[in-house]
Amino acid sequence: MPSGRHAGKVAVCVGSATGMGAQSAYRLAMEGARVIIGDINVEAAEILAQRIRGDGGKAEAERCDIVSEDEVNALIGGAAARHGGLDLMHVNAADLSLGPVDRDALSTDLAVFDRTLEVGLRGHLLCTRAAIPLMRERGKGAIVYTSSDAAKTGAPFQFSYYVAKAGLNGLMRHVATRWGKKGIRANAICPGLVLTETVLKTMSDEVRNAALNSVPFERLGSVDDIANLVAFLLSDESGWINGQAISIDGGSVMHG
Repeated sequence: MPSGRHAGKVAVCVGSATGMGAQSAYRLAMEGARVIIGDINVEAAEILAQRIRGDGGKAEAERCDIVSEDEVNALIGGAAARHGGLDLMHVNAADLSLGPVDRDALSTDLAVFDRTLEVGLRGHLLCTRAAIPLMRERGKGAIVYTSSDAAKTGAPFQFSYYVAKAGLNGLMRHVATRWGKKGIRANAICPGLVLTETVLKTMSDEVRNAALNSVPFERLGSVDDIANLVAFLLSDESGWINGQAISIDGGSVMHG
């Protein structure tokens, strides 16, 4: 049954119908938050909400295309209007279907670049613009963005994705420095390879073994690893953590 550090909080989770976002939304609900799940895949969002309610939590599902300012405002503003305010937000969105056509800076179609940034950066800005005024009314709040280790490294491919994630870390730091004095914290998680349900279905044993060999740890990541960190960063237990892009990758990216 739900209980714990997020009891009584209102949390909006954007792009969280499946995968890492879904497990994080579930964790927040099991720790007492009322979770509003917004996703373009509203059917999967409703399945998750039903699972949460079946396990005794409080959850709602609503369609939200993160590139639509109207839908983002309706999701976040509507959640606050129904439940008396907004405390927490987790934004977890990217158009991963573009990976095969997101190559290098010379060959990638500009439409691919624009779409990648529209979802992975501009959409996160829309969520931020909707959430900050509501959190200011509360006098405090916490935001976690799902970034990536890609924001801290480089590669000869998927350059649009890398640029979007680096920009997202910049957005996070802006929010942290601009509104930290108002009681609003912002942080980003930077996952390495996480074995989501989709990854498990599509990854060959050869690729999985190669990925494991590249990590200085005994296993790859799980959705529970991500949920653990998201729930912590949104809690009062992390009350002095602000403006950080935290790698969660088994040690793939180390820096001090």
